[in-house]
Amino acid sequence: MIEPVPAAGEDPVLFDAVLHPNRSLSPRGFGILMACLGGVSLVLGSAFLMIGAWPVFGLLGLDVLLVWLAFRINYGRARLHERVRLTERALTVQRIDHRGHGRTWQFQPHWLRVSMDDPPEHDSQVLLSSHGRHLVVGSFLSPEERLDFARALRAALDRMRSPLLT
Repeated sequence: MIEPVPAAGEDPVLFDAVLHPNRSLSPRGFGILMACLGGVSLVLGSAFLMIGAWPVFGLLGLDVLLVWLAFRINYGRARLHERVRLTERALTVQRIDHRGHGRTWQFQPHWLRVSMDDPPEHDSQVLLSSHGRHLVVGSFLSPEERLDFARALRAALDRMRSPLLT
C-alpha cells in the first residue's frame, strides 16, 4: 500500500481505514441469479400461458422485476462507507451515506478510548469515546470484522501514544 505524502504543515497519517458494508453477491453472481430466475419464470409462465392462465405469465414477470429492483436498491446502499484516519492531532471519522451525503467527527486521539466486546457478539459495537462524546463506527461490519478493526485502531493509538515502543 502506498502511503500518501503529507503536504507541508500536515501531520503524517498513522492509521487510515475505509470501511464498506459486505455485499456477498458479486455483480456477476447477480447476473447469473437474474438469468436463472428469468429463465424459470419464462418457462413456467409459458406453460401457464398455453393452458389459458395468461395473468400468471405477467405475475411471474412482475416477481422477476421486484427481485431485480430489490437487488438494485441493495447495491445502491453499498455506497455507504466510513473512513477513519488517525494523525497525531486528531482521529477523524467521515461517514458517507448511500446518497453521497457526508458527516465528519473529530476526536483528540490522546484521550480517545476504543471499546468492543471480546469475544464479539452479534450486537457488539465499536465505540469511540472521548471527553463525553461517543460514536459507533462500523456497525455494518460482521462481529469479527468489527473486532479486527477495533484491535487495529487500538494498536495504532498505542503506537502513537508510546513512540518508544515502535
